[in-house]
Amino acid sequence: MQGFVMVIILMLLFFVMMFGIGFILNMLMKTTWFPVGFYLIIIIPATVIMLWSSDKSWTENLLNYGLVDYLTGIAGLMGAMLSGKIIGMLRQSGYKMF
Repeated sequence: MQGFVMVIILMLLFFVMMFGIGFILNMLMKTTWFPVGFYLIIIIPATVIMLWSSDKSWTENLLNYGLVDYLTGIAGLMGAMLSGKIIGMLRQSGYKMF
């Protein structure tokens, strides 16, 4: 039970962190796609490179990741995607600062 609560908290933290970073990047760069691209191009490969083992095959390395790793990665990606959608909705509503 305690592990389940920790996974939920970790997912929430990654979601909020990527939503906040994405929201700020969207305001500064005025693009709605940049945080998702940033996440996919920088964050995921950096994580894979750090945890990659050269003595294992590609599929063994991917299977070596646990469910917690995939859930936190998906939560972060969802936060980045939602930040772009929220900024887009704010721009359509007439907020010029976004």
